[in-house]
This record gives sequence, structure tokens and C-alpha cells, in this order.
Amino acid sequence: MTKNQRQHRISELLEREVISTAAQIVTRLQSEGIAATQATVTRDLQELGTIKVRDEHGSRRIVIATAAKMSSAPLDHLRRMMGEWVVSVESSDNLVVVRTPPGCAHVVASALDRSALDGVLGSVAGDDTILVIASERRGGSLLAEEFRALAGLVVFSTAPKKGV
Repeated sequence: MTKNQRQHRISELLEREVISTAAQIVTRLQSEGIAATQATVTRDLQELGTIKVRDEHGSRRIVIATAAKMSSAPLDHLRRMMGEWVVSVESSDNLVVVRTPPGCAHVVASALDRSALDGVLGSVAGDDTILVIASERRGGSLLAEEFRALAGLVVFSTAPKKGV
């Protein structure tokens, strides 16, 4: 395992678990078959820019200082970003394509990633397009419907009206 891979794994652990010491990280890495000494993990923590804080439950934990917040961004923030910037949402299987004006995709993708929506595995943003991967149990069509609702997009039916 490379240093970057180890540091990425450490950052994932810090996001998902309450960890207060480098020794806990060493133990957790070892349980996953990753060899690392406490000195190595301590250096990794320094390079990652971590700090120790008390979370909302009063527990001491190590967090990455550059993280925007300890908890997820509120859904209302995502609703505002999507309402302002999203122009269309389409889906296929477990993929959702979100379109924005040029240069705006990263703003919506950041809000989406920080919202920690259930069933969203991840997103990739380009200039005006975001690819969102939905979990298999959630599916792209359900997630796309939720995105359209958050963005306030009206879905027009293409089916012909009766009697016309």
C-alpha cells in the first residue's frame, strides 16, 4: 500500500468513526491487513492536517481541519444550490446526470457530496455536468426524481392527451 492510499484510508476512517488516538488508527488498519507503525500514522495525521476536537456528543475525536463541518450539510443547502443551478436531471439504471449552466457543476456537486444523501455512492463533476452514482437499492430513477423535486423542476409528460 502506498502512502497516498494509506492516508486516504485514514481519512475515510476519520470521517466514519470516532477515533481519538493514532494507536486506534494503527489497530484499525492492522485489522484490515494494512501494516503501519504509530510513528507513521502520526506523520500521516500531521500531513493530513488533523486536529482533535469535541464532537456534538462531547467525545474527543481526530478530524481533518480542512473539512467544512463535522456533520453533513443540511438538506436545505442542497435544495438552494439545486434550485438555483440545476437545469435538468436524467437517469439510466443507477446513474443520474445533472446539468447546470457552464462553470456551475462543481458548486452543485460539492453541496451534493456534503449533504450525504442516502443512496448516493459518489459524484463526478465536469464544467456543466455532474454524474451521480446511486446505490443499487436506491436506483437512478428514484434519485433523479428526488433531485428534480429538490431543484423545483417540473416534469412535462410527453404522452398524448386523450381526446386531442
